[in-house]
Amino acid sequence: MTIQQLLQYTVEKGASDLHLIAGSPPLVRLDGLLVPTAGEEVMTPTRVEQLMEGILSPEQKQVLEVNKELDFSFAYGEKARYRVNAYFQRNTLAGSFRLIAKEIPDIDSLGLPKIAHDFATLRQGFVLVTGPTGHGKSTTLAAILEEINQTRPVHIVTIEDPIEYVYTPARAVISQREIHNDTHSWDIALRSALREDPDIVLIGEMRDFETIAAALTIAETGHLVFATLHTNSASQTVDRIVDVFPENQQPQVRAQLAANLEAVFSQRLVPKINGGRTAAYEIMVGTSAVRTAIREGRTHMLDNIIMTSSEYGMVSLEGTLAKLTRESVISLEIAQAFALRPADVSRFIRGGAS
Repeated sequence: MTIQQLLQYTVEKGASDLHLIAGSPPLVRLDGLLVPTAGEEVMTPTRVEQLMEGILSPEQKQVLEVNKELDFSFAYGEKARYRVNAYFQRNTLAGSFRLIAKEIPDIDSLGLPKIAHDFATLRQGFVLVTGPTGHGKSTTLAAILEEINQTRPVHIVTIEDPIEYVYTPARAVISQREIHNDTHSWDIALRSALREDPDIVLIGEMRDFETIAAALTIAETGHLVFATLHTNSASQTVDRIVDVFPENQQPQVRAQLAANLEAVFSQRLVPKINGGRTAAYEIMVGTSAVRTAIREGRTHMLDNIIMTSSEYGMVSLEGTLAKLTRESVISLEIAQAFALRPADVSRFIRGGAS
């Protein structure tokens, strides 16, 4: 197969990822599991290089040789976009391709809760979408931003590495900035964002002290900030943000976060009984109880607040998994495997509550 045929195969099979690694056949991820493509033998280093050369520009090859890894995105005709990480392993070239649908899905088609529509109406504050890599954070954020795009006359600035979903301006005007192509660094792009008259800023990933500090500052100055973080729960998200700062700054950071945090939406994509995957999620909303717990450094109370605040739209991950199990969408084994507290899933199922 050529690289174009492999990309077409990924689209046709509905796979989320394609992996090219010497010593294995080309692999695609279907419903969360890696399977070999049909009719392809184990690849040699030369074969992987030939496939990767079909999508790399001369400039990208040069950067890859120097840095040993490269993130970029590209459009596969009218069918799809791909986010690609080219890298070296055991001194040989490899590639990881993430399929990004050309059409931006809407909130309801993704099976997201109704409260996700509320996120699209916020005027300011901080909304975090969290979870492991490959579990739909970017797609959830794209659906929320697209709803804003269709309904509000605002300026949205996105800072991404690389750009994934491409928006067509509707009521909003959208500036999409890609690290390396449109700006030299996260740092510089985030500092510049406030001079670009934004209403809303999307930060593709909060990865270090500088990006987290900048995100808090932008939210604090009256803007609406969306960002992603690789954490497993709402309470872990708060701890992660606070812990990147020196100890003497942490009380101030807790105060900033308490004042500006509107929601943490933590999600997983879990395998369904009948094939495919569905979203399971935990939602924490910035109520007065949540803000007080954050400000006072009592993050151990957040899990309990979430479980007892369903009237505000909050739900625990275990509650969502239990609901999906009761509805026969997922199996009990899968629910417990993805839960942070497996015993709670069984308890919720028996009690009929979430």
